[in-house]
Amino acid sequence: MPHFNSALKFTLGALCVLYLSAAQAASFSGKVVGIADGDTLTVLTASKKQHRIRLAEIDAPENAQPFGSKSKQSFSDLCFGKEAEITPLVRDRYQRIVARVKCAGVDVNSEQVNRGMAWVYRRYAKDHDLYVLEHGAKAEKRGLWADSSPTPPWQWRKNSNVRQV
Repeated sequence: MPHFNSALKFTLGALCVLYLSAAQAASFSGKVVGIADGDTLTVLTASKKQHRIRLAEIDAPENAQPFGSKSKQSFSDLCFGKEAEITPLVRDRYQRIVARVKCAGVDVNSEQVNRGMAWVYRRYAKDHDLYVLEHGAKAEKRGLWADSSPTPPWQWRKNSNVRQV
């Protein structure tokens, strides 16, 4: 029985390592062929494979939320029709690749926050610079910070019972 326990633990450990390795795959690039909202895009790789990408560490207003369409348009201006460099981190519960994204050399995760088109997603953010950018956008009332009391998307989804896709 102790041998079985050790073998099971080893197998589970190996599966976890494989899963994490697959989730943190190497960077890749593709043409941005779709913008769903202010933090989700679709890229088409050279091998004609489509990937749905969620920007890591930020959360943009939902389309039906105030500033949702402006955030989506900002993201589109930055990326639509351009080559994007995708640095995957994990997959989310909707099987999107959660990643850092650069379009035309611009760090889009940071730029959306800097423009006031997204919040730092405090639950997941590790990049301290994002907080600095958010503070600047807030102080200068850029984008959604022009509103007297903007509602973060995670709160809006909870209150609206809306599923994030």
